[in-house]
Amino acid sequence: MTRHRIFAFSVFATLSFVIAASSLSAPAQAPAAHPIIKFNVKGAGTGSGQGTVPFGIVAGGSILGWYIDSSNVYHGFLRSSAGVITPFDAPGAGTGSGQGTFPQGINSALVIVGTFVDASGVYHGFRRSNGGKFIQLDDPGAGTGSGQGTFPNALSGLTDAGAIAGSYVDSAGVYHGFLRSPSGTFEKFLDPVGSVNTQAAGLSSDETVAGTYYDSSGLFHGFRRAPGGKITPFDVPGAAATAANNVEAGGTVAGSYYDSDGVFHAYIRTPAGAYTKFSVPGAGNGAGQGTNAGESNATGWITGNYVDSSGVNHGFVRE
Repeated sequence: MTRHRIFAFSVFATLSFVIAASSLSAPAQAPAAHPIIKFNVKGAGTGSGQGTVPFGIVAGGSILGWYIDSSNVYHGFLRSSAGVITPFDAPGAGTGSGQGTFPQGINSALVIVGTFVDASGVYHGFRRSNGGKFIQLDDPGAGTGSGQGTFPNALSGLTDAGAIAGSYVDSAGVYHGFLRSPSGTFEKFLDPVGSVNTQAAGLSSDETVAGTYYDSSGLFHGFRRAPGGKITPFDVPGAAATAANNVEAGGTVAGSYYDSDGVFHAYIRTPAGAYTKFSVPGAGNGAGQGTNAGESNATGWITGNYVDSSGVNHGFVRE
């Protein structure tokens, strides 16, 4: 499985998945009232599994993502509201196929968190300031072998001092969620009931956390963790697998789900549990193709990627 953020499963890239079939009605296309702008990063590869993968957006319109070059190396990028794209790589990131820099979260001050894979296949977290300064982040409980490490996925706040949510893989290869305080303390939080592996993917300004877990049957589910610690699991109606990629203050969640044919589609879930589904025109309808909603902002814009019928990733913004 490629390390793109479909289902927020980037930290589960080394695992094998079995997705159960289920009946599902055809997803609704994006309505005409919500224009979609497509874009690609210069230097992105054009082969299957390569291309441009945006997933973070802030109120001002800046977009965060990564792109996969023709050698299958991953790089981060930041796209301004004016369309100017700035690529970046974390110090220490490997340059082999499947290695590189995987940004995951951004706040309104344009501070970025994410993961880089070193030449030995170990994952490390990073925080990048608006000025481009990198700080390495490693959870004390994270393993140090290949495929293990730390995965910061989201941050809150208006400065470098915000809280960070993510996951780590311990020395036994098990995934756990964490919440890192502004002072730098890593707190492990309880996994959803029935979880075998847990990834915290989204964090709001009020420290609501959203993410994905899978159970002992290999089925994927979304969850939302309230600021007080209460966890609410959920599944998109009719989905074979559900993941949560982002959450706003108050509890609105954006994410993706697979249908019974292995095609993925985007969704928005309100705090009351109502779902809106959509797909980007031009997205493929074969297994492993479709539309992924990476992140939303407070004004209702959503960014993500879609995979076309040739397996190439493209970015989108849904107004």
